[in-house]
Amino acid sequence: MEPESTFPRGWRVTTVEARPSKPLPDLRKQTEATLALPLGCPPLRQMARPGRSVCVVFTDATRACPDNILVPTLLNELSAAGVAQKHIMLLCATGMHRPTRFEEKVAKLGAETALLYRVQDHEAQNPDALTHLGNVGRPSLDLPADVPVLVNRLAAEADLLIATGVVEPHQYAGYSGGGKTVVVGCGGEATITATHGPAFLDDPRVRLGRVENNPFQMAIRAGAQRAGLKLVINVVLDENRYAVAVQAGSPDAVHDRLVAFAKTLYEVPVPQQYDVVVAGIGSPKDINLYQASRAPTYIGLAATPVVRKGGVIITLARCPEGVGLGTGEQRFFETLSQAADLSQLLDDLRQRGISAGEQRAYMVAQVLIEHTVIIVGSECPDVVRACKMIPAATMDEALSTARGIVGETATVLNVPHALQTLPVVSP
Repeated sequence: MEPESTFPRGWRVTTVEARPSKPLPDLRKQTEATLALPLGCPPLRQMARPGRSVCVVFTDATRACPDNILVPTLLNELSAAGVAQKHIMLLCATGMHRPTRFEEKVAKLGAETALLYRVQDHEAQNPDALTHLGNVGRPSLDLPADVPVLVNRLAAEADLLIATGVVEPHQYAGYSGGGKTVVVGCGGEATITATHGPAFLDDPRVRLGRVENNPFQMAIRAGAQRAGLKLVINVVLDENRYAVAVQAGSPDAVHDRLVAFAKTLYEVPVPQQYDVVVAGIGSPKDINLYQASRAPTYIGLAATPVVRKGGVIITLARCPEGVGLGTGEQRFFETLSQAADLSQLLDDLRQRGISAGEQRAYMVAQVLIEHTVIIVGSECPDVVRACKMIPAATMDEALSTARGIVGETATVLNVPHALQTLPVVSP
């Protein structure tokens, strides 16, 4: 992020970052160790059997998960258990995002793995690629609506289902990881639509950083159990994307363990709300506006927003793919750009429901009603403008615009890594 000297005189700047944690010296060795002694389930070599089919679900290019280490290590363990290469499928959890390119698969998995193994993208809108596992919800779970569990057929029908993931703050799940890579990343459009609709998003328990009694998280855990997810291997990353923790085991046990650790890193108290928040996002989330908009919503829709009503949120994001190339990204753009009135848009979406992808428009609209959002350095300024945000070529231009809104004296919170830092207002 820009140095504090770039801020106007008269602005009082506070910078917050996640608490430091020492990166793991050898992620591969730590991964091997945790696979040998996982939480809540037998070791992988005991669960895997010769002749049994295995599906390994890994994260797509929008997630900074070190799958290039996690997946080959998993494959080595499966080989040691006698599982033949022909019985293993590597499934990319694309959700409603665009298909992955071959070079992205190579970057994710390593060239040897990408070339030697069967690697396939999930298809959320292809009925033939999905299997319906029933509904989860009331009365057994306290969910605001029932959720149909549609999961990729290759994942659900495998004899052994494994997934990777990153545990970090998440707008809906509280913290990502656990079963989310399978239930959402490899879920059908109906599943994504249900969990990302107004019934869930308007529930006060569905909040950034909240896991306990979170209906979204409950649906994820129940759906993962239906899908037969036996083992996950998840990591916690620091602000430089280095792994500081890794854990394998049953989905809920791993998620609970790593969330407890992640909270000690990411959640940082701040004494007040601020006039301006500068929220850095970085790669890979700056690939398009759909992903980059997470920074303003993380800042503006926290349980207690760290930016005051009428304040400004500034985010740096190049957005080389514009709004994004997937179906969900296109729906986000169409819904937000065509809205003449944001309050009316929210009412309309609550009344008619939300298609997968439109939940980003729903969240961004809530932020824009209360705050001004400036996107710095975007390669698609027309797209930014169409989505009711202000494009700025440079940080100086953004700060000048912000000064015109909040005045010559202002309080500023500088969050260089907004997706790995969760400021919590604690007077």
